[in-house]
Amino acid sequence: MSDLTFTSRDLRSLRTDALVVGVTSTSGGPRLVSVDGFPDSARPGVDLELLGVSADVCSVSRVPAGTELGADVLVLVGLGAADRVTPETLRRAAGAAVRSLAGVPSVAVALPTADEADVAAVAEGALLGAYAFRTYRTGDAATSGSPVEAIQVVTPLARQSSVKKAGERAAVVAAAVHGTRDLVNTAPNDLFPAAFADIAKASAKGTGVKVTVLDEKALAAGGYGGLLGVGLGSSRGPRLVKLSYAPSRAKAKVALVGKGITFDSGGISIKPAKGMEAMKSDMAGAAAVLHTVLAAARLGLPVAVTGWLCLAENMPSGTAQRPSDVITIRGGKTVEVLNTDAEGRLVLADGLVAAGEENPDVILDVATLTGAQMVALGNRVSAVMGSEDVRTAVLEAAERTGEQFWPMPLPEELRASMDSPVADIANIGERFGGMLVAGLFLKEFAGDFPWAHLDIAGPSFNEGTAHGYTPVGGTGVAVRTLVGFLESHATR
Repeated sequence: MSDLTFTSRDLRSLRTDALVVGVTSTSGGPRLVSVDGFPDSARPGVDLELLGVSADVCSVSRVPAGTELGADVLVLVGLGAADRVTPETLRRAAGAAVRSLAGVPSVAVALPTADEADVAAVAEGALLGAYAFRTYRTGDAATSGSPVEAIQVVTPLARQSSVKKAGERAAVVAAAVHGTRDLVNTAPNDLFPAAFADIAKASAKGTGVKVTVLDEKALAAGGYGGLLGVGLGSSRGPRLVKLSYAPSRAKAKVALVGKGITFDSGGISIKPAKGMEAMKSDMAGAAAVLHTVLAAARLGLPVAVTGWLCLAENMPSGTAQRPSDVITIRGGKTVEVLNTDAEGRLVLADGLVAAGEENPDVILDVATLTGAQMVALGNRVSAVMGSEDVRTAVLEAAERTGEQFWPMPLPEELRASMDSPVADIANIGERFGGMLVAGLFLKEFAGDFPWAHLDIAGPSFNEGTAHGYTPVGGTGVAVRTLVGFLESHATR
């Protein structure tokens, strides 16, 4: 990951390949934001509008830096209206600028930073924007467009100890997001359940996080019928990975459960070809849980965190589970499987029950669960539903950390649509409100614990164009919210 430092040096003496400054909109057109140490004589000599510079948030333009600055290139990034600049605006702008400078060795980011929150947002955004997935590239393509190597955040607050701590946190969080993105982007022939479990064990070394892996035999002995049923069609069996971070004097005990379908063909209820193209990303919830637990350990949060990675590959074959099969989830509840493409809730059910057996204070599950989430909220806004107090805490964490979540209800009248004539519950119900039906299914297995379900189906994988600090492919969504949620519990 990029090297991050803070400096308050004069911009004329600061040596860097590119200097990033902000542009805001005024009645007279786009205008450079004043920052300490930026000489008036270094400002572009012509109207910014004539140069094609825009103040639209995250728009990026490059102009010559001139001789008065210690940079080779001046990078102008839009911040929108001056009175509407928030930490998230700064986070996205820093990310967009640094992302656009891939291949440039060093960058200094001199955006307006009135307080520690602004500095933290700029640092985090810059690090999030410095990402590229090159694992499968060969030759020159393996190194071309590499992320910026060194990032300096220019701020008059550089010498404050709180800013240094904010930078350390930004580095941990960005590394967790990058790690999640890497897993989501990995090809499914390389990332199958056992391989994911091995990566979890390797990633946890040196962090103090204990990793326990249940294979097919252990899952069968433990009655994990959801994981076993979903994994029946694959030659590569399911796994349940338990991650335990248990600091001394922990102030709370939180369980995180992640859906980890390493590839989702739909099983016997097979998806159309177009519907499978991004299904290597169906394990994004488990990836987010893994790296959230590791981040909690690296940050030394005084919260006990247990992560449950529910890993399976959903494939069609002669051994796959069939529509109308009845399976038994951990704990004994039976489920009639009416659609094998509604498999994520089955593996999560096992994980939720297992999580509850350890009596946590709260349970969160995170999953790329339903296409209905995208219908309702699009590809950039995730859903959260569950216990009102937990749902509110998730929304507050998302607001603080810059992720977009929206509260959704769990209407009791939809529960009857999952009634089964042969089992305790069916795995699908009413088509309309499908995201809410899935949430109600999970509620059956969360017990009486304070609980919330995060559906990140659309936002977890960007099939469009890059924007802000978000690349094409895996986005790492939910990690920042989950870390923020844990931090809020550490202060209770």
